[in-house]
Amino acid sequence: MVLDDRVTRGPSLADSVAGRIRADITSGAYAKGDKLPTERDLAEKYGVSRPIIREAIGLLKRDGLVATRQGLGAFVIETKEVAFRLAGVDLTDALDVQNVIELLMAVEAAATALAAERRSEEQLGEIERRLNAIQTAFDNGEAGIEEDLAFHREIVDACGNPHFREMSDFLESHVRNFIRKARASTLRNALLKQVQAEHIAIYNAIAKANPQEARLAAEDHLRGAANRLTLLLKGSNEEQTSGESSPDRGPLVPR
Repeated sequence: MVLDDRVTRGPSLADSVAGRIRADITSGAYAKGDKLPTERDLAEKYGVSRPIIREAIGLLKRDGLVATRQGLGAFVIETKEVAFRLAGVDLTDALDVQNVIELLMAVEAAATALAAERRSEEQLGEIERRLNAIQTAFDNGEAGIEEDLAFHREIVDACGNPHFREMSDFLESHVRNFIRKARASTLRNALLKQVQAEHIAIYNAIAKANPQEARLAAEDHLRGAANRLTLLLKGSNEEQTSGESSPDRGPLVPR
């Protein structure tokens, strides 16, 4: 009897594919450090499109089982089910998004305070380089999303505790798409100076080795992020309700 791995069509195709790959990982078919087959090979194996495979891999990343490396593919980083996950989160709901941001705020504010205490001069220089990269992107009329995320990751890394980075990445992954959408809207609202001012306040506190000031600056920045994401969701819901889109009604940037 020939077994067919192809997944039948259903309402949650990416979930079904992710479940198949997850089962292979947890059963030992893949070991920690193994590279998963290419998107094309997985798409052929399961009889789905490559975008579905990418979505499934994203779900596995969310659960902490795989990580992707640019240009190299997806690799297994854990072979056991991760106990912690955000079950039932609806990222079209403003309250759910605020709850995720609130948790992210607690993690990143603590990490930023520790970074102010523990960062080396080399790490401070790297944080400054990331800060300048954001400004360069803004000056060039670009969204600067990747530069922005890199700035925050550099700070979390500078706290010296790798678990903060893992938790921050996990939480951030839940709102990254909204960060991209909000940033695109902000470009036409000319409010990027406000966001960069918040970044500069965080950097200055870390440079002064002042953990309390760093914590407060990070909290202010992420509190603004929660408000701006809420505005994005409110604007999106209003557009869906009215069936119209107003170019002048854009939300602020979240990060």
